[in-house]
Amino acid sequence: MAPTVAATQLRDIANFTGVRDNALVGYGLVVGLDGTGDQTMQAPFTGQSLTNMLSQLGITVPPGTNMQLRNVAAAMVTADLPPFSRHGQRLDVVVSSIGNARSLRGGTLLMTPLKGADGEVYAIAQGNLLVGGAGAEAGGSSVQINQQAGGRISRGATVEREVNLQLGDERGLLELQLKEADFGTVERVVHTINQAFGRVVASALDGRVVQLLGPLNPNERVNFMAKIESLKVEPLPASPKVVINSRTGSVVLNGAVTLHRAAVAHGNLSVIIDTQYNVSQPSSFGEGDTVVVPDSRVAVQQEEGALMVVEGADLMSVVNALNALGATPADLMSILEALKAAGSLRADLEII
Repeated sequence: MAPTVAATQLRDIANFTGVRDNALVGYGLVVGLDGTGDQTMQAPFTGQSLTNMLSQLGITVPPGTNMQLRNVAAAMVTADLPPFSRHGQRLDVVVSSIGNARSLRGGTLLMTPLKGADGEVYAIAQGNLLVGGAGAEAGGSSVQINQQAGGRISRGATVEREVNLQLGDERGLLELQLKEADFGTVERVVHTINQAFGRVVASALDGRVVQLLGPLNPNERVNFMAKIESLKVEPLPASPKVVINSRTGSVVLNGAVTLHRAAVAHGNLSVIIDTQYNVSQPSSFGEGDTVVVPDSRVAVQQEEGALMVVEGADLMSVVNALNALGATPADLMSILEALKAAGSLRADLEII
């Protein structure tokens, strides 16, 4: 039996084309650090940036001056510009050190322009940093909790430029994009929308995009889009998938995974190399030298592994069958790959 899927609102599985965030990035200086800033010898760009900033403020630094600054750090500032942002709106920003500063705790970010992909400035960031990490050092010993090379400024940026967003064209056509492409789900979305409006307003373009015929009046168009997002649709069940993380050893199975009847033998192979060093010493009146002689022993141990039948028609049965093998997560990855190759594992195997 296929797993049941509860109805969900369209806002959770689809977005209108063009309604998205825009990434912003900028380069700035963090000042007011308690001796934990960049070492200008190893990070010369920090001193150059400070010199340029001081020159804009009317302060001239003599050429060749080696400013040993420990309270200043260079940082990259990032933020997301939400759709429909207006002048004066406040944004959260993330500040990350790019030099060798040990900590940004207690620092203040100076005025930093944030630019978009087109090179235009869309926001200005400035404010006091909130760093979640903490650390202390004394007498050559140190302790640190979390990392201190980055922090956040809540509502630390002000929008200075708006992104023009046109909802629909001159004919009132809108596009609704599914977050996951699926022909069956698109067909259900089209049927649900047309049934809700009592006429044909939606048509599928492909396995992801649904075209909508909306009103031309802006107020009516917003009401139309709000009604579209609130409609409930039952998406098709997700396809069977097993995700393996080779770095962490995590194995995740979704509810649609099934396991056809198969026999599996599993046993661990261990190679043990033990080296002992013996001292060979000549007699008291001999002319030989004292030498160290290594004595190496190699042993191979293999656990017995009997054939075991594995089978599962639902997720719980699959979990119980795999647990019965007594394999570690690392061994389970190899077993799942072998089951997939043998045609027993009915699921897509994704390794990340």
